Amino acid sequence: MAALTQSQLDQLAKRLNEDNQALLREVRDELENSGDQHRIDLLNSEPGDTGDESIANALSDFNVAILDRHIQGMRDIEGAFQRIKDGEYGVCTDCGEDIDFARLQAYPTAKRCIVCQERREREYAQEGHPKM
Repeated sequence: MAALTQSQLDQLAKRLNEDNQALLREVRDELENSGDQHRIDLLNSEPGDTGDESIANALSDFNVAILDRHIQGMRDIEGAFQRIKDGEYGVCTDCGEDIDFARLQAYPTAKRCIVCQERREREYAQEGHPKM
């Protein structure tokens, strides 16, 4: 286990739980609101122009992206809880060094120390971007 005291670990676990509950509420609210919006759209189903359709599609894509981000956040929290259970929380997955408590306070789902995270971001900065 990392050089975290039990008090620090408890504090971080509490934060992870609070963050997870907040994400669950946001996902639930988003799903409920999207259902209401769908009903409103059905009630107001007047033929619209292509601009209206484009805006509706963009909003739908945006809502899906928000849900996807929230779900990924919940997966990250689940992973952090698993690392706590396995005694690996607070240990960098790349170099095996301890992750600073301050970093974990700022980003409790961190899997890497700041040095390894910065290196990873430099190496994979262009991932997912089209190449010419």
